[in-house]
Amino acid sequence: MNYQETMDYINSIPFFSPTSIVNGTEPYNLVSITELLHCLGDPQDKLKFVHIAGTNGKGSTSSFLNTILERSGYKVGLYTSPYLVRYTERVRIGWKEGDTLHEEEIAEDDLARFATIVHDTAEAMKTDGIQYPSQFEITTAIAFLYYVEQKCDIVVLEVGLGGRLDATNVIRVPELAVITTISLDHTMILGDTLPEIAREKAGIIKHGGSVIVYPAEDDVIDVFKQVADENNAELEIASLPNDVKEKNLDGQTFDLVTSVHDNKLHWEDLHIGLLGRYQINNAAMALQAALMLRDKGWNISNDAIRRGLSDTQWAGRFELLHRDPPVIVDGSHNEEGTIVLRMSLEQYFPGQKIYFVAGVLSDKSYDVMMDHVIPAAKKFFTVTPDSPRALSAEDLASFLTDRGADAVPCDSIESAVKAALAEASDTDVICVFGSLYYVGPVREMFKNM
Repeated sequence: MNYQETMDYINSIPFFSPTSIVNGTEPYNLVSITELLHCLGDPQDKLKFVHIAGTNGKGSTSSFLNTILERSGYKVGLYTSPYLVRYTERVRIGWKEGDTLHEEEIAEDDLARFATIVHDTAEAMKTDGIQYPSQFEITTAIAFLYYVEQKCDIVVLEVGLGGRLDATNVIRVPELAVITTISLDHTMILGDTLPEIAREKAGIIKHGGSVIVYPAEDDVIDVFKQVADENNAELEIASLPNDVKEKNLDGQTFDLVTSVHDNKLHWEDLHIGLLGRYQINNAAMALQAALMLRDKGWNISNDAIRRGLSDTQWAGRFELLHRDPPVIVDGSHNEEGTIVLRMSLEQYFPGQKIYFVAGVLSDKSYDVMMDHVIPAAKKFFTVTPDSPRALSAEDLASFLTDRGADAVPCDSIESAVKAALAEASDTDVICVFGSLYYVGPVREMFKNM
């Protein structure tokens, strides 16, 4: 297959659907991915991993840790989802040459080459009566083959959904497991309570392994402790910064006290370029994950940690795209995400009412999400995300109007952003949020403006 044939093939595989899993028409297990990888020679067994799960923050935490490892001189694979503009974004490698960091996505020819191998293997499985792998499983297999060929020293591997039954969980004991925040999301599959969801995420804790977790309610931490004990695994609970020390639209600075393995360290004036109050917590998670890796023998200096945090870029997370007026794009798509989005908007733009461009998926708790931002809204421009699970722009606008908000449905994300820009003055603020599905198109719009 060439690249276009590869994308046609990948897109022909049905999209993930929580409803299909609940009603039993789509499997949710590790049978297909295990068989697929075994037929491919189990490439995952030739790699070392940091495995990262969580409801929110896992992408940013992955990116922070990835850059720290690159800055330490390692060749690092980074596997994340979803993509924003190009499918190849999901499979990346990075390394340091001299003092310069280099990162690149999998080349289209390499994607096509490995996809052909995986396609032929999946077709043989189908002939043998084995369940055909999902789109995510196909991509995961491609990524593992690519990282082996690239001779990556370590792979930062982001979980797609949950943890216990996610396709990435076919790996053996990772160098480290990381679990970020736990909140209500994908409740149809993962459970209706935080402890139930935590147990699914804790499925990435392997026997004899190590895990660092984000601070949480006692009943969530109790789940992590129980699973760690059952697996004779080391458990660390991360420390978080007290507050932002300095902030502006170019970044933020904070202090942190860590006590990984009871070794107390004081970190002053840590700088990150990512905006949003929550990002200092994600940076703190990555810093402490790096310390745990260092205690396992990985050569990671304090300077590499500091510079790695400062060097990190991560698109679509409270990202400033335009200054006059300020335009923020944020991929928040669940209740916890919208809570921290509202906090960040109040932090950077205190007292201002916001023009929101918003679209949501119908299977999300969009009523709760919107209730958190309606009090901060001047006006909503609603859109329909490019997903079969999308709530229509008209239905979202109707919902918001019933809640007392000013809302106008738009026929595309481009027209919604243009309408907001036309109405806003240079001192107003525009925020695009609600789904990762249109973060990429919005970023491309402003690149071309």
